[in-house]
Amino acid sequence: YEKAEPLYQKALDMRKQLLGEHHPDVATSLNNLAGLYDNQGRYGKAEPLYQKALDMRKQLLGEHHPDVATSLNNLALLYYNQGRYEKAEPLYLQALDLMKQLLGQNHPHVAASLNNLAELYRNQGRYEKAEPLYLQALDLMKQLLGQNHPHVAASLNNLAELYRNQGRYEKAEPLYLQALELTKQLLGEHHPDVATSLNNLAALYYNQGRYEKAEPLYLQALDLMKQLLGQNHPDVATSLNNLALLYDNQGRYEKAEPLYLQALELTKQLLGQNHPDVATSLNNLAELYRNQGRYSEAEPLLRQALEIAIQRLGENHPNTQTISDNLSRLLDQS
Repeated sequence: YEKAEPLYQKALDMRKQLLGEHHPDVATSLNNLAGLYDNQGRYGKAEPLYQKALDMRKQLLGEHHPDVATSLNNLALLYYNQGRYEKAEPLYLQALDLMKQLLGQNHPHVAASLNNLAELYRNQGRYEKAEPLYLQALDLMKQLLGQNHPHVAASLNNLAELYRNQGRYEKAEPLYLQALELTKQLLGEHHPDVATSLNNLAALYYNQGRYEKAEPLYLQALDLMKQLLGQNHPDVATSLNNLALLYDNQGRYEKAEPLYLQALELTKQLLGQNHPDVATSLNNLAELYRNQGRYSEAEPLLRQALEIAIQRLGENHPNTQTISDNLSRLLDQS
């Protein structure tokens, strides 16, 4: 990524010089640079650029244009990554509607849009709204792109995640395995999507208490992510967190704590102090301290986590409920 930034910046500057400030190609350049920042987890830098690209596209191309739909989608995805779900949803719906109007019901972009909306609902714990969208997206991808395509693998993975979140493990496992095989076959062993697949399969085994199957997969995923994405990336933080959770549940507390602390620091640094993932990290670290009887250290972390979760996810989100239950349990114990 660090090699790409000056190139994108140069392209943007050149286009402005040659074409003037207001030109569709300038909007595309803004969008590309924003996408780079988005992938790096530098959301504060990405947002104004995405917004500017969207405004410029509407102005130059009119409201009804595929590039406007793309811009809406990108901005929605940014809000989704930041856990600002209430801002993301209307943009996703708008983008989906526009894509259907412009491209017809049967188009890969429509499938991608359905998928994005389903991801949002899954992360909000609105599982019953997510499932039909995932199934529709998967069906559409297979129909349009054939069985062997990276987008199909990603779709299988997403549906499996939903089933895992719902505790429907026996439905999730074959989908995860299929997605992993397909991803390796299509993209090679060394690809971020392979790391994601390994991570998800490990999470399933972890949820089932099959820790000895989960650990090597988590380690492999973490190693791959560090190699491909560098040490400072949100996905690396997630990986550290997952591995720490595993050790925590095995009672290997001395292995878990440094990983939790590392994950927490990295998440704060990359996503900001008030991101839902920070709440998750604080909650996990607090649970470790609670398991060790370090109640006075756990309580302020849980209170902080609950505050972030209520603010970002709302009182009724499964994650908020979990943190709230953990705090109640801690107060009963201490």
